[in-house]
Amino acid sequence: MLEQLPRRQIEELRAPSVTDLVFDTLYRQVVELKIEPGTKLSEAEVSKLMGVSRQPVRDAFYRLSQLGFLLVRPQRATTVTQISVRAVHEARFVRTALELETVRAAAARLEKPQIQELDALIDEQRKAVKAGDKVLFHELDDDFHKRICHMSGHGYTWKLIRDYKAHMDRVRYLSLSFGAELALNDHIALMDALRVHDVEGAATVIREHLSRISGIIGRIRESHGQYFLDEE
Repeated sequence: MLEQLPRRQIEELRAPSVTDLVFDTLYRQVVELKIEPGTKLSEAEVSKLMGVSRQPVRDAFYRLSQLGFLLVRPQRATTVTQISVRAVHEARFVRTALELETVRAAAARLEKPQIQELDALIDEQRKAVKAGDKVLFHELDDDFHKRICHMSGHGYTWKLIRDYKAHMDRVRYLSLSFGAELALNDHIALMDALRVHDVEGAATVIREHLSRISGIIGRIRESHGQYFLDEE
């Protein structure tokens, strides 16, 4: 009977679709500023460059527009949006609310093998910082937070966090040129709290860690003003 089927996450049951692959590629290109704010994109050009039909590109464009990365208007060019400071602050608020609870849950339940897995990720982050590889550090940073969500028993929250944090990602990526080591130190402090099951200590670290973006927006805007939306 259907109710006897094992309950597994849908994401675990299917391979990435062509749309997923197009979306992930464009997402990374936008976040890493390889496709800069204001850039015009066309379905035809992207489909030709990626060797896919236009439908998955259209679907990926829609998903990116829902995240706020693309402005899609009928009969007009699709453009990569500028960074909205207001949207960054809203995303930080939502992300903090979600991660405070997943970190609290993780601190209460993590066991030695999970701690060792997270420690290994920290070691990889150290290597990335030492090598000055901010692309790799950004990936490892995301993986660290994602793994904590899954280890907390609330892995489903990561999709929500990923969607909401999209507005933060370009700012975070730009900050890694001077802030990667600080982010690493926050991760180490978080591990110290998780290791001893300090629930509120872990919550304090993650709150401070995610709030740092508010303090660096001004610095980034001074050097990359063209990337930001003029807002009142």
